[in-house]
Amino acid sequence: MSKVFLAEDDQTMVTLLETLLKIEGFETVSIDLADGNLIDKLGEDIPGLLLLDVNLPSENGMDIMRAMRADARFKNTRVIMASGMSVGAECLASGADGFLLKPYMPDDLIDLLRKYSN
Repeated sequence: MSKVFLAEDDQTMVTLLETLLKIEGFETVSIDLADGNLIDKLGEDIPGLLLLDVNLPSENGMDIMRAMRADARFKNTRVIMASGMSVGAECLASGADGFLLKPYMPDDLIDLLRKYSN
């Protein structure tokens, strides 16, 4: 079973993702985003696969993505970014492996997660 880390600030979305991913055979880890500092939190348990929202309350997902790609600890972490804005090219340029425009279809998410899971 692949583990997917969720960096999403919308709690309803987190609940839906946890339910969907469990049904599809994934284990999920929801990251507490209340105090920011996502890189430090991710460094405690290096994710193999991360679903990263672009617009987080205290940090910008693209800045996080660039910092992750500059940090050797995350060299094997696959990241799928998501946003309600059409910023896919920018996300990929910042180092993301994939991008989903919200609202996205569950099958599109599952296909990307399966593509990048071990």
